[in-house]
Amino acid sequence: QGSAIPEPPLPPRASCLCAARGAPGAMPLNKSQSLPGILALGAGNARPIDGSFARKTTLAIMRTHGAVDLMPGPKATAETLAAAEKVRFAGWRQKEHSLLPRPKSAVKVEDLVPKNMTHPRVAPAWLKHDKQVLRFYGFFQESVVERPDENCRYRVVNFMYYMEDGTLSMGEPKVENSGIPQGSFLKRHRVPREDGMGFVGPDDFRCGQEISLYGRTYHITGCDRFTRWFYEQNGIDVGEDAPLPEDQWQKSYKFQKTAERGGLPPSAQAMDAKLLGKLSVGAAPADKKEMQFLLNDRKVLRFKAYWDDPTLYGGRIYFIVHYYLADNTVEINEAHCRNSGRDAYPVFFKRGPLTKNFGTNPYPGMLRSDGGRVQPEDLMVGQTINVWNRNVTLYDVDDFTQKFYLEYMDVDQKANAIDVTEQPIRHAKLAPPPHNGIGSAEDSLINCQMIQPKPHKPDVAKLMVLSGENLRFEAKMVNGEPEDECRRFVISYFPDTDRIAVYEQPVRNTGHMGGKFLEKAKVKNPDTGKYFELKDLYVGKTVRICAQPLQIIRADEHCLQYLEARPEEFPWADPIACAKRLIPISGDEEMKDEAGIDPDRLKELAADSGVDLVDHEVITLLRAFGVDGERGPLIMGPRVVEAM
Repeated sequence: QGSAIPEPPLPPRASCLCAARGAPGAMPLNKSQSLPGILALGAGNARPIDGSFARKTTLAIMRTHGAVDLMPGPKATAETLAAAEKVRFAGWRQKEHSLLPRPKSAVKVEDLVPKNMTHPRVAPAWLKHDKQVLRFYGFFQESVVERPDENCRYRVVNFMYYMEDGTLSMGEPKVENSGIPQGSFLKRHRVPREDGMGFVGPDDFRCGQEISLYGRTYHITGCDRFTRWFYEQNGIDVGEDAPLPEDQWQKSYKFQKTAERGGLPPSAQAMDAKLLGKLSVGAAPADKKEMQFLLNDRKVLRFKAYWDDPTLYGGRIYFIVHYYLADNTVEINEAHCRNSGRDAYPVFFKRGPLTKNFGTNPYPGMLRSDGGRVQPEDLMVGQTINVWNRNVTLYDVDDFTQKFYLEYMDVDQKANAIDVTEQPIRHAKLAPPPHNGIGSAEDSLINCQMIQPKPHKPDVAKLMVLSGENLRFEAKMVNGEPEDECRRFVISYFPDTDRIAVYEQPVRNTGHMGGKFLEKAKVKNPDTGKYFELKDLYVGKTVRICAQPLQIIRADEHCLQYLEARPEEFPWADPIACAKRLIPISGDEEMKDEAGIDPDRLKELAADSGVDLVDHEVITLLRAFGVDGERGPLIMGPRVVEAM
């Protein structure tokens, strides 16, 4: 027994492993081709005593159950048992689905709009400035050789800057018989600056300045209205417009065209020769009328006037007054607007001499003084002229008339222009008749507004949310009668329809039967003239219902909780707002008392500081900052000060 047990021989793999670890006497190990097998040694299942990996059978046969596996399985976890318990009951899927977390926010409008229809927050230039073009006017000077009448020429060009992509194009207006190929001067593309620093942009264009493009200098003289508005909106001064200069060829061309149309007056020599020719043949000298006609033919002064018809159903009638300088005659036509209802006969005064004083002769052929004819100096804006014994007021002139009076009389007619813009007609709206008490006021009002009345549409959302709510206040009658002092009422307010119902509580030996005092209906508040609202009912308020003053003395618990949950609609139930009203007395010593302050004393302190607290506000402070005292509930002043 004391002899040592001989060790069994190592398997081939173990001997290899010992050789690999550097055992003494081991032979060097070459590169193994079964390295994964070596690394897996000791990681497999333990071998039984018989050296096999076979699993012992655990299958047995029972009489009542048949084949049964005696091998115990894994134990059930708490989660598995809870899931099995839920599956036992019907509807477990719907119940589990209702407990899942809901999304924090509802579906937004952006989620419903397709992505290709949404407008980006930062719009690109091609979208923000689509179809927006800055237009400038300018010219450049071109030298002319081998011509005796001119040595240079001014060519007008238009600059079109497209803001959507920063491109620039130039065009030259065509001139009749110029002999120059005109039209598109520069194709649309991005033009580089002369200094090589980027491309030409809106900052390079200013009225009155010069710009160089491709070695040619252009002078900018003006821009259109949109361009000027765009620069003003961005706070940039684009400059004032300047007139285009005229070269020698343009002046000669205009003179030639004017002469071809006969617009040039005859020279003094031609007039003298013409007059001498008439006198040589025995013709009488030309009179003043002929000279006036020759000098002022087709020159007409145009005035705008109106006449207020004072007759019954009369209105304002507008005229156009024409004064012909060729023969000092006047023509007055009516200026009817569309759908005016007047006949299409515009002549009010036929062309002829207009006298200052109108009158009729009792006998034909009787001489009378016409009072003189109306001259241009008699037609002044802001004054009246007598036409058919009607006072016609002149209120405006055209540009030619304005220029004529400035040149010959030094009178500014535009300075006295009258604004005849008619104010929009406001029709007086009749007030609806008072409600006669039959039905509701809304139904009676719809009968006055529609021929076929429709039922009044209620607030469906309000009905769905506030249906079944009943806010009850207790009130007492304060009409000054001793027999009514002990009567108690319950005012029920229904916020879904804003209706009110009043019930009287039965009190013994009062002589009044309890029950319904006011049927459920919408009642108007005599103080405001509108229907009673929730803000009209609070503790301490005296309301008049059915001509009886009812003072609210308290409210039930549900009513107070309902009001405190909606401080924005009912400020008397907001503790923070009520506490802020007591800021004037926040420094009082009684407010700093840790034991608390009596509600009546708090109300007296607030009244001394000019703050009139209502009973409902005191109740709100008691519910938020109240504590129980020996003699009753108290309000913690320090907590109220902290809430301020």
